[in-house]
Amino acid sequence: MNTFKFGADSSPDDADSVSTDAAELASHMNHCASSHSRFFFVHSALQSAHGALSPRIVTVAALATLGLALALIMLA
Repeated sequence: MNTFKFGADSSPDDADSVSTDAAELASHMNHCASSHSRFFFVHSALQSAHGALSPRIVTVAALATLGLALALIMLA
């Protein structure tokens, strides 16, 4: 993280914070662009489903079991 230095002495060895920030932003943008592959939307949907269902795993398992049991009863 860049910090602001007080004082009038600016040595030429100090890194230019604007160009450093711009380089870091460009690196971040390139990383984000490369992470959006063909299956990005599938991955995003699976992450959303995992976030919504994982706290309720027992309920989801019970509903899945109940649904399977009802389907087997309907087919019999």
